[in-house]
Amino acid sequence: MEEQDIKDKILKGAEELFMRYGIRSISMDDIARHLSVSKKTLYQHFADKDELVLMVSRNHLDRNKAQFENIRDNSKNLIEELVLLSACIKVNMESINPSLLYDLQKFYPKAWAEWIDFKNKHFHDSVVRIITKGVADGYVREGLDAEILSVMRIECVQMGFNPEIFSPANFKFQQVQEQLFEHFVHGIVTEKGRKLYLKYKELNKLPSTVL
Repeated sequence: MEEQDIKDKILKGAEELFMRYGIRSISMDDIARHLSVSKKTLYQHFADKDELVLMVSRNHLDRNKAQFENIRDNSKNLIEELVLLSACIKVNMESINPSLLYDLQKFYPKAWAEWIDFKNKHFHDSVVRIITKGVADGYVREGLDAEILSVMRIECVQMGFNPEIFSPANFKFQQVQEQLFEHFVHGIVTEKGRKLYLKYKELNKLPSTVL
């Protein structure tokens, strides 16, 4: 097996465990056992767990960017894009342990910085674009401050990961993120936008690329 293939295998296996169980609870020994490789093999490709977490985070965010851009480029209009984003969030959240983002923030500063960069650039720009384009197309209400709503949306996503606010014992993580997204959409759309959004959702107009 080529060196790059081994590295990709490690990244994939580590991400599977982090998504399922969170990051802090998974050790390099756990990853080695999961992949049926020696711990020495892990350290041949990654200096330590911090570097592995950083690379897993970077790869995950890169895939998210590509997925969001694919939805943007292939949507007929803004409302279809919002419906597809909703479906994308639903699928992505099904496999994520609620503690994941919290673990990054508290224990892995380099990987957390990648998330901060993602939300302050790509995520921010996406929300601003959606609101600005939506107003021009008549789907989003006029008079909204795109910058303020962008910050609010980003912080809502982050808040949904915080177990101190949404305890896993009382809330289903996927449902929390879905509800936060629905609240955002219905808070910005016009009546024209709302009707089209509900129509698309009723028709379950979802491409195979999202599912």
